[in-house]
Amino acid sequence: MEVAATILAVTFVLGFAASLLRLPPLVGFLAAGFVLNGLGHIQVPQVEILADLGVTLLLFAIGLKLDVRTLLAKEVWLTTGVTLVVNVVAGTGLLVVLGLAGFSLLRGENTGALAAVALGLAFSSTVFVIKLLEERSDAQAFYGRIAVGVLVVQDIVAVVFLTASTGHLPSPWAFALVLLWPAVRGFKAVWGRLGHGEMQSLFGILMALVPGYLLFEIVGLKGDLGALVIGIMLASHPSAAELSRALFHVKELLLVGFFLSIGMFGGLPTLAQVGIAVTLLALLPLRALSYVLVLRLMRVRHRTGWLVAFALMQFSEFGLIIADVGADSGLLSRDWLVILSLALSLGFVVSALINGVGQPIVERLAGRMPHQDPTTLHPEDRPADVSGAEALVVGLGRVGRSAYTQLTQTYGMSVAGVDSDQARVDRLTGKGFRVVEGDASDEEFFVRMDGHHDVRMVVVALPSHNADIVRALRSTGFEGIVVTAARFEDGVDECLEQGADSAFNVFAGAGLELADQAVRIYGGAPPTGPITIV
Repeated sequence: MEVAATILAVTFVLGFAASLLRLPPLVGFLAAGFVLNGLGHIQVPQVEILADLGVTLLLFAIGLKLDVRTLLAKEVWLTTGVTLVVNVVAGTGLLVVLGLAGFSLLRGENTGALAAVALGLAFSSTVFVIKLLEERSDAQAFYGRIAVGVLVVQDIVAVVFLTASTGHLPSPWAFALVLLWPAVRGFKAVWGRLGHGEMQSLFGILMALVPGYLLFEIVGLKGDLGALVIGIMLASHPSAAELSRALFHVKELLLVGFFLSIGMFGGLPTLAQVGIAVTLLALLPLRALSYVLVLRLMRVRHRTGWLVAFALMQFSEFGLIIADVGADSGLLSRDWLVILSLALSLGFVVSALINGVGQPIVERLAGRMPHQDPTTLHPEDRPADVSGAEALVVGLGRVGRSAYTQLTQTYGMSVAGVDSDQARVDRLTGKGFRVVEGDASDEEFFVRMDGHHDVRMVVVALPSHNADIVRALRSTGFEGIVVTAARFEDGVDECLEQGADSAFNVFAGAGLELADQAVRIYGGAPPTGPITIV
């Protein structure tokens, strides 16, 4: 218990310190791992278990929202293939140069070993990227789907590499995993009878760990890949989104163990090891540029390319796995565990800082690149048409759909909805809604739309980043009415500061509607339609 108390105290203090410095808490968690290592808490089994559980639930949750067709798009598999080759070559070259420059740790390492290290450095962190996208509510945005697709393809490459490098082929029983396909029908039938409480959350954890992680590990495949596969297979269930939300805070807490384990994995670095780790950070800008250029060749908009690049601009925990396997086989010295754990931590810090202020940087970099003809862009990056719409509703979740329905049916307005989730756009369009795909955080989002001059009102109904959208709207010169909701009171104040005409707390708004309905019934006023509480 004393060990657990120490770990919890150090983690909280450094996470809180990072927050006070306006840094993501994960920066503090990474620092806590190194501090705990220095205090002698090396590879605490409980932390490793928490880390594994967090990663498993994270991949299961993303599987619940992943459309497998995304992986077949050329902007996913071709981008992954080209950038891996470029970054492995660049990484190997940098390590060879460092060896020639006199770094003793790199002397005598053969080119094959350095190429293996470079491959580990060429991957991006699945945990970091998906956590970033979920915090932004961008996992289903165009750039988010590209980033997640690249991560999944990278995971597949990682499985193949580890199988080849260790010489341990999966068990012949791996072919029996195809039986999961008919079994999923039974899982869904059970799921449909669980209701909306703790049993549903327990069911999700069970699916991720047993037919997902454990079953894949037994047949010699990566367990976390199994959790992702099971999530994908269950994604068509009507309660998939609800289960993903229910697991959100559980996996967020467990992922603290993952970031702690990074610092505790290797050991305290020497000055030479720090020098190599810091030098390896030079690979990150090259990686970002490689994504932008490859995606540009596929006619993806510059802004989208930079968003993908910044999201994927960090090292992967896969590098630690390669170092561990290489050390066990005698291919690499154990010094690489320390070097790569430090490089991984520093890469997380750099990526967190850049993505924390990424929007202005993205707009500036995209604006300096050569002009792109909108008519030749990827279909999902072309300007949307909202001609004739008096009002826009940004975000078509439950709140947004209610606002859309109220404006059209009660007030008779011409309304267009905007959402970054292509699957939701397709689904609502099929139900008769007028919805276009778009990223409202884009500073050019409004002016790029055909027919935007007709719009007189914008209702922002997103769970986060509403203040950024209000600011982006006002920066374009839009003088119409902007109304937004926010989940917390400080978000209300921020939206008003950025130029919203009205902003209210979502939960307070539900209370107002509840009171209005009660008074209507009490006063005997005939309802204008079915009474529903949003």
